[in-house]
Amino acid sequence: QVHLVESGGGLVQAEGSLRLSCAASGGTFSGYAMGWFRQAPGKEREFVAAISWSDGITSYGDSVKGRFTISRDKAKNTVYLQMNSLKPEDTAVYYCAANPKGVLAGIGHFYDYWGQGTQVTVSS
Repeated sequence: QVHLVESGGGLVQAEGSLRLSCAASGGTFSGYAMGWFRQAPGKEREFVAAISWSDGITSYGDSVKGRFTISRDKAKNTVYLQMNSLKPEDTAVYYCAANPKGVLAGIGHFYDYWGQGTQVTVSS
């Protein structure tokens, strides 16, 4: 059973940076796509970024392009989300997700496995 655990969330001032980590276990991730989504109170879940585990191809949501970077470390079975130039509107719970079909999808229902989420709060 695939298990995902996020870490690295916290409180940061606007224009600051944070790096989120997602430790993956319980599977062989070659062929998977790994994604980050976020959900703010009262809002729908939003696609943030995705990466192909095998070849590192990436995809980003429009609101984070140029500020966030997704990467993965195959040796550590970990996916990262480097977030720079943070804005108050980036405040949300951030979730890591795994898609066994390998599609860099921006829609949550393509992902079969989800972490518990980590809170990111950006103050103005």
